[in-house]
Amino acid sequence: MIASVLPTYNRAPLHFVKGEGCWLIEEDGRRFLDLGSGIAVNALGHAAPELVQVLTEQAQKLWHVSNLYEIPGQQALADALVERTFADTVFFTNSGTEACELAVKMARKYWHDKGKPEKVEILTFEGCFHGRSSAAIAASGAPKMVGGFGPVLPGFVHLPWDDHEALTAAITDKTAAILIEPIQGEGGIRVLPDQSLKDLRRLCDEKGVLLILDEVQCGVGRTGKLFAHEWAGVTPDIMMSAKGIGGGFPLGAVLATEEAASGMVAGTHGSTYGGNPLGCALGLAVIERIGNDDFLDAVRQRAGFLRQKLEGLVAAHPEVFEGVRGMGLMLGLKCRANVAEVVKAGYAAEVITVPAADNVLRLLPPLNITEDEIAEAVTRLDKAASAVAA
Repeated sequence: MIASVLPTYNRAPLHFVKGEGCWLIEEDGRRFLDLGSGIAVNALGHAAPELVQVLTEQAQKLWHVSNLYEIPGQQALADALVERTFADTVFFTNSGTEACELAVKMARKYWHDKGKPEKVEILTFEGCFHGRSSAAIAASGAPKMVGGFGPVLPGFVHLPWDDHEALTAAITDKTAAILIEPIQGEGGIRVLPDQSLKDLRRLCDEKGVLLILDEVQCGVGRTGKLFAHEWAGVTPDIMMSAKGIGGGFPLGAVLATEEAASGMVAGTHGSTYGGNPLGCALGLAVIERIGNDDFLDAVRQRAGFLRQKLEGLVAAHPEVFEGVRGMGLMLGLKCRANVAEVVKAGYAAEVITVPAADNVLRLLPPLNITEDEIAEAVTRLDKAASAVAA
């Protein structure tokens, strides 16, 4: 007999009933250090006091009105993002998957309106993850994503990761855009080198192709910059954001230049819930907190401390771990042992991590985790590694 909740998840036998900052409390009272943040969502931790206050105040005023009317909070959040990024305009969604849908539509509509309707192909890369909608799984092309869900949406070309020659050869008169994550999350915390991103931007300019960056997981302060592409000193034409932008509330966004967004006129896209007053109030609080130099400096300092501790952990357990990868507070432990076993051992040691492809253990703690909490987390990871080794 099927469960009342559709059984599409392999859930751990944990029942969290409360969160406090970097901590999750199980219903039996155990306290877990959360190095997953709901997969990079709870950027300021669980039940962050400043977000609770904003949520409470906004909930007592207005939750939802739909996009049939002006929404002052939506305008304020859009202005805050435009002020801090490359973008001229923003569309708000409920998720990263929805952001992907709009990014694909925006790129194709741009070329249609420029009199080049044949430019519909989007180039994507092995190991990518852009969501689970029809367009997003087609963008991935991986058998585990598209198997059983055919016919797969056409118009996507899949390329090897960070192979500039293959990418250059794949660009044709049909190419509308290149879609890439500056750091692959689900793909195993694989960082696109700064020079590769610079070369990618240069190639797009030379060939007349739009550059779409998926910063759903690596954005909103996760790398120590507001968005990861800032490290390379380049800007995209279109960018997807979600996860951390709402601090735990479902919120996503597509940011774009005026030129790239020129085809998206009234009636070309919409969202019932996207950009509602409640979500935008929280989003604005998140961006105002994270999007300042002092906060991002602190993220970089914490990231350096965590990486140092993790390098020591790898050295202490070479039979379990192979190395550390990633940037900022988006780090991965490449495992020699089975990553699922390491995650499970972490549960026993009361520390939460997230598995990824390439046998990588993802570490995505709240951005305001303290050094004391980092030290305690690594102590618990050490205990988990010892259990796996035994």
